[in-house]
Amino acid sequence: MLKFVQHNLETIAGVAIYPIISLLICFSFFVGLFFWVFTYKKETIDKLSELPIKD
Repeated sequence: MLKFVQHNLETIAGVAIYPIISLLICFSFFVGLFFWVFTYKKETIDKLSELPIKD
């Protein structure tokens, strides 16, 4: 099955750019998530962490 898919992909011109684009999108997402997590305000994190136990 993999040989069938690989053969079809080899016939498409410029198909080698798609893995690079996918890697860049994934890398950008996780770098952005990393910065968002470490720049989040401590007061907001404390407030959100108390929500499950408040009643």
